[in-house]
Amino acid sequence: MAEMQQPPALLDTTKATIARVYDASLGGKDNYEVDRQVWRRIQEAAPHQGEVSKMNRHWLVRVVRYLADEVGIDQFLDLGSGLPTVQNTHQVAQHNNREARVVYVDNDPVCSAHGRALLEENAYTHFVMADLTRPAELLGTPQIMRRLDLEQPLVLMQCGTLHHVSDDEDPAGIMRQYIDALASGSYVALTHFWDPCEEDAELHEQARSLEHSLTKLGLGTGWWRRREQIQELFGDLEMVSPGLVELDSWWPSGPLMRERYPEEHLILGGVGRKR
Repeated sequence: MAEMQQPPALLDTTKATIARVYDASLGGKDNYEVDRQVWRRIQEAAPHQGEVSKMNRHWLVRVVRYLADEVGIDQFLDLGSGLPTVQNTHQVAQHNNREARVVYVDNDPVCSAHGRALLEENAYTHFVMADLTRPAELLGTPQIMRRLDLEQPLVLMQCGTLHHVSDDEDPAGIMRQYIDALASGSYVALTHFWDPCEEDAELHEQARSLEHSLTKLGLGTGWWRRREQIQELFGDLEMVSPGLVELDSWWPSGPLMRERYPEEHLILGGVGRKR
């Protein structure tokens, strides 16, 4: 990925953003010192949080490969997609079907700049700048309506997004609107920070500590929720086996080569199908 050029005028490079901090966590170059400062402070509280970012990306690759190659879904709506990195959704989805359509959505101007680059290199890949917390507005965006057929099955992706949406914004209510709008046979792929609560007292304490630290770092977002709260985001979707599990337990590509770090336990993922 090329070094970032002079930032567009609409960018505020004095404030960190979720997308750029995530890019820094993956070792990317499309971030600023303010983002790297936040990332370093996150690492103070969670030294292995970078492994969580990588694990989340590997999960996305396995899920997209399964839904594109095995299930045969040929359109993907990737919400809060962030910055392009190795093995993007469109690269995986289009590996065996070059005409698979992928629309990325984010509200970060840096992502918008990369989205324009994607438009130039791939006729079936597009970027829309929109707010994922406004489902009706987002799904009614002309660019999305032109690129995707909402009357046919698609994959709605919320990978590492909804744990940045506060309870006051009603993430379960947001997801109900999306699910209601999906055609039968569609899928939802979702990952979310997890607070094990009574399932593991030690990890519960770490989750509470991480949330406390993150919400004081300037981003103002990052909530570790209980299993039942995360499951509620899927509404009445039929869960694909093995259900809502730790990411490396969702059809791993091979045996674990080491013990998981505590941070790696504190995120769950799942895929649900609309009947």
